[in-house]
Amino acid sequence: MHSESTATSPMPPQTSEYHIERLSENNLPDLTRLFFAVYGEEATPPRFAQKYATAWAGAAYIGYFAYAADGTPAAYYGVMPCLLQYTNNTLLAAQSGDTMTHPEHRNKGLFVQLCRMTIDLCRHTGIRLLFGFPNQNSYPGAIKAGWTVTESLDYFTIPVKTIPLVGLVRKFPFLAGAYNSYTKNLLTNHTSTGQGLSSSVITPTTGGVYRNDDYLNYKTYSDTHVLQLKNARAWVKITDTFVIGDLELNDTTFDEALDRLKKFASRLGHRRLFFHTSPGTPLHHLFAKQYTPTPGFATAFIDLGAGIPLQQLKFTFADIDTF
Repeated sequence: MHSESTATSPMPPQTSEYHIERLSENNLPDLTRLFFAVYGEEATPPRFAQKYATAWAGAAYIGYFAYAADGTPAAYYGVMPCLLQYTNNTLLAAQSGDTMTHPEHRNKGLFVQLCRMTIDLCRHTGIRLLFGFPNQNSYPGAIKAGWTVTESLDYFTIPVKTIPLVGLVRKFPFLAGAYNSYTKNLLTNHTSTGQGLSSSVITPTTGGVYRNDDYLNYKTYSDTHVLQLKNARAWVKITDTFVIGDLELNDTTFDEALDRLKKFASRLGHRRLFFHTSPGTPLHHLFAKQYTPTPGFATAFIDLGAGIPLQQLKFTFADIDTF
């Protein structure tokens, strides 16, 4: 079980070139400043204030900034606490995310330094397991900092027959207003009650993210939808791509649920559906009967005393912080 830590954090070491400071409610806006420096002014930053409000899990503001001498946020490394469930037990864990280094401060070793400091902070606050899905940019630094990769999430690409409305809107932006209204009406008529789905990967022998009501309420920092597909439900994120976060079949067959989901995507003008999940999960088995899996995000861990076989922890795309 978990309990919220009230202990003070360890004093961060300082360097002559950078000032190190723990993430807090006060400096949270610096995440947005760093985000724009890394991704550009046209990018839409996540809802950081809500994303890092994780006290419900037992810990919050687990991460560090490195500031340059002029006060510029030069780098950030942090994790988002959550709960994992394995064999009917829950433990305090955290997902790595939003790792960023300012373009003018790269190749200074800040990633590895801040990562190691964050790991020490996790130990101090009672977090027993870290997990993450490093991309090609952060993968080398993650390995250097001590992360262990167990496997990769596989992704499936499901083709959809449709008029490519999404591509047309991208090519002719003046169509966006009408298309967005059409999408909103369609979603209103097909959205289920509830803010998300329980995890499909948790079985008597495998564990995953414990998606209780607190977690599902927390995940509303991202704009997602639960679609009602007769008796089945799909948790999806629809932008210029259509991503299935997880799927709940109930008494519906997989083929019937997927057919309804493809028809919905067709009405929106999406030519593909995407689904990511760990090998060995029930949905991986069903998708792999019809579609070829492709290795995607690596699944990496740092064990801080969880006592769980890491190969038995599984995920879907709904568990990734960007969903």
